[in-house]
Parts: sequence; C-alpha cells; structure tokens
Amino acid sequence: MKTISILGDSYSTYQGFVPSDYNYWYDDNGNECENDMTNVEQTWWRLLCKEMNLELISNCSSSGSTVCNTGYDATDASTTSFIYRMKRELGETRGLQNQPDVLFVFGGTNDFWAGSPIGKEQYNNWDDASLKQFAPALAFMFDYLRTWNPKSKIYSIVNDEITNECRDVMDRVARHYGIEQILLHDIAKDNGHPNVSGMREITNQIKDALLSYPH
Repeated sequence: MKTISILGDSYSTYQGFVPSDYNYWYDDNGNECENDMTNVEQTWWRLLCKEMNLELISNCSSSGSTVCNTGYDATDASTTSFIYRMKRELGETRGLQNQPDVLFVFGGTNDFWAGSPIGKEQYNNWDDASLKQFAPALAFMFDYLRTWNPKSKIYSIVNDEITNECRDVMDRVARHYGIEQILLHDIAKDNGHPNVSGMREITNQIKDALLSYPH
C-alpha cells in the first residue's frame, strides 16, 4: 500500500485528523459557514485513500494558512505558514524516516485571498524578508520538501480560484523544481470552500492526474 502526506490549508482539514494545535474548517457538526460537509469520509483525501488503496500518514493542514509568512491584513504568519509547519511533519523534526510515497501540496489559496506580497521568484539565499513574499516562499517550500522527501513524488494541487500573477508564479516555480501540477477546475463550493460535490470533484481530478502521470 502506497502512503501519502498532505501539506495544506482549510480544504484539507477535518477536526481530529490534523494536529490538535492546527486550525480546522470541517467537522462533524458542519461548519458555521453553512457547508454541507459533515463527515470525514466526504473529504477529498479520505475518498482518494479508499478508492486508490492509499494510506495517509500525515496531514499537515491548517485552516487560513498562507504559504508565505504574511497572512491576512498583512499580519505575521511566521508560526502558522506552510513554510513553518512543513518542518514538523515533513522535514527536520521528522527527519528522513517515514517519507510518504506521494506528497500533496495544496496551498496558495490564502496567499491569493489575503493579497500577500507576491515578490519575485528566488531560488536561493532566502531570508526573513523574502519569506514574507509568496514567490520566494513557494520556491523555498519546494526546495525544502525535495531535500527532506527525496523518495516522495510531489504534486502541487492548484485551486481553480487562483488566477493572474499568483497562478503564473505557481506554474513557474513548480516547473523549476519539476513538481507536477494538478490544476483543479469546476469545483463546487459554498462560501469559498468545497462542499460534498466539490470534494468528489477534487478526488476525481486528482485520481485522473495520478493515473496519467508516469510513476
């Protein structure tokens, strides 16, 4: 059985299935924003694991998190960002043991929604200032994940709502690192978040991508 890990935001959360100190969006009671998701079995990743015989070994996802260290209203996100959290489950703290066969990175949505500074692509010599910008932080993230997960096949899942320069940056940086992209389309959502139907579409589109990319 192949193993998977996820580095994500609210789209990949569920209460009790992400670290207890991370924020979640989905739970058994339905969230306060009137989404019809009420069961973990409806999430894209549970569906994917069941239908493709995969085992989830870590879900490093937190609601509202940006890739870079700038969050909503230009707040400091250096203790919640993707590039902060990845070190715990997918890097230095974990070490080179228990690398997943497949690593899904499902981010960029909050950087786009929050209007985080985009900056320019930067592929080395990152510092605190550059990591507050989306483009250099994205490159840092992929570089780091490749270093600490050399045995993993990494996919970047791109939300269909991300457009313009932010999407162009995601494409260029992924290509630089040879990261395969899964470009989502026509995902049904309530209040910006996938509903039951949307989760099914995400699963189907990821399955199609996994089956089409060479292994």
